[in-house]
Amino acid sequence: MLIVDDEELFRAGLRMVLDAAEDVDVVGECTAAGVPQAVAGSAPDVVLLDIRMPDRDGLAVLGDLKSRQGAPAVLMLTSFDTDAYVARALRAGADGFLLKDSDPAYLVWAVRAAAAGGSALSPSVARAVVDGYASSMEGNGPAEGNGPAPARPPADPGDRVAQLTPREREVLALLGDGLSNREIASELYLSPGTVKEHVSTVLAKLGTDNRVRAAVIAWQSGLTGTAAGLAPHPS
Repeated sequence: MLIVDDEELFRAGLRMVLDAAEDVDVVGECTAAGVPQAVAGSAPDVVLLDIRMPDRDGLAVLGDLKSRQGAPAVLMLTSFDTDAYVARALRAGADGFLLKDSDPAYLVWAVRAAAAGGSALSPSVARAVVDGYASSMEGNGPAEGNGPAPARPPADPGDRVAQLTPREREVLALLGDGLSNREIASELYLSPGTVKEHVSTVLAKLGTDNRVRAAVIAWQSGLTGTAAGLAPHPS
């Protein structure tokens, strides 16, 4: 994974936490300006990206990363649970949102989840993400730097979920809990290939290609119980 933040001391702290995990390999750390060279040289599976940086906007970096073939998963780092940039990052395809003061164990869990194709949302930032999703579906907020607008599903989350079969609802609920396709397969006793097909169908019926937005719909529809269900803390 690659760590992108403008503060050298903060990057060093993140690297120390992540290097302590045996299954996490930090291949580099840099500011926004160094991202193109770092990505080209190391091809990270996950990028931990500060949402606001002085040398270059984190949203612009996110857009560049998501435009690449074989784009990495991108977890956005934010200092506040009401960050106004969250809605725009959601629309640009962020795979998760973490507060900078997240618990170290949760940070490692989130990186593992993103690498496995899951999503991660800090419980305390979940409300901002839900509000950001609602804004993006209504077309509110600034659109510059966000990339193409997502397909717009029906306004009521209940209408979207009503299109799903019972099995697809089960898949959506587990997706809303941040599980990867392989983990969903284990929970439902299905093959990973079958789960992949279900997930693709669910995303298509919900009118999105982003697992985080699907997780938000799962929460809005009551499939995950509480906002914290969007980001289960590691046991």
